Amino acid sequence: MKSRRSYLLRAMHEWISDSNCTPHIVVDAGVTGVEVPRQFVKDGKIVLNVSWNATAQLQLGNDELSFNGRFGGASMQVRVPVAAVLAIYARETGQGMIFADEPETQPPDTPPEPAPQEPATKPAAGRAKLKVVK
Repeated sequence: MKSRRSYLLRAMHEWISDSNCTPHIVVDAGVTGVEVPRQFVKDGKIVLNVSWNATAQLQLGNDELSFNGRFGGASMQVRVPVAAVLAIYARETGQGMIFADEPETQPPDTPPEPAPQEPATKPAAGRAKLKVVK
């Protein structure tokens, strides 16, 4: 399956913007392909305001987030692979989402390994039971 990070990133950006708040992202500046103003990187990370007002030509794609922004008065093209986005949150409230590392996906032509099956047990009458299957 495709990574869900880009879809969640777009949804959170829309929710934060629709809530009249300012979306900010936390980016791992050490990831290959990240193009950000290095003078603002701190401890290997940078926080970027990705609101519609702070960016020009904002693109939230499946593989990359890009926009034109101003940093210290100078205009710059910013490119961030979606995999480098660690979190998105609303500046005003702190509400948002932290993205966990996603497991490697198998190529489409590789069938997934079957999950081990456990014998089905009948739940007690009147009460549903859930079981975690790994």
